[in-house]
Amino acid sequence: MTADPREFVADGQRLGEIGLQQFAPYLMNRIMGRYNALLRADMNKLGLTIPKMRSLAILSVIDGIVISRLATYSIVEQSTLSRALDALESDGLVRRAPDPDDSRATRVWITPEGRASFEMLWPTMRKTYESMFVGIDDDERAAFASTLQKMLINVRVHDY
Repeated sequence: MTADPREFVADGQRLGEIGLQQFAPYLMNRIMGRYNALLRADMNKLGLTIPKMRSLAILSVIDGIVISRLATYSIVEQSTLSRALDALESDGLVRRAPDPDDSRATRVWITPEGRASFEMLWPTMRKTYESMFVGIDDDERAAFASTLQKMLINVRVHDY
C-alpha cells in the first residue's frame, strides 16, 4: 500500500530545523547529481544523454518493455523519453514496435548496437556506483537498499 503524504500531519519542523544533511530527498538528489555528472564525459563520447543512458540501462535488463513502464523505470517524463527514443532508434540503438496485445501501447527493444553502446558505458557506471559505497560494509549496503525499496513502495504510483 502506498502512503499518501497528505495523510501525515506536519510536526512543525521546518527544513532549517531538520537540516539539509538529515533531509533524505536533498541527499538523494545530490548523490544522483554527482553520479550523473561523473558519467557525463563517457556518455558524451557515446552520444548519450541521461534519458538515453537510463533507457539503455533499463532495456539491458528488461528488454521489450512498454514505453509507459520504461518511462517510470527510467524516471523520465514520457515526452522527454519519446524524443530520446526517437534519437536512439535513429542511431540504431533501439527498435520500437506496437504491442501485439494492446494496440495503444508500444514496446521497445535494445539492439545489438545499443547493447554494445551500453556495455561500453557500464564499466564507468559500475566504478562510479562502487565508489559511492567506499567504507560501507555489506550489511550497511544491504540495509540501505532495503530501506530505499521500502521508501519506493511508500511513494510509488504504480505497482512496479
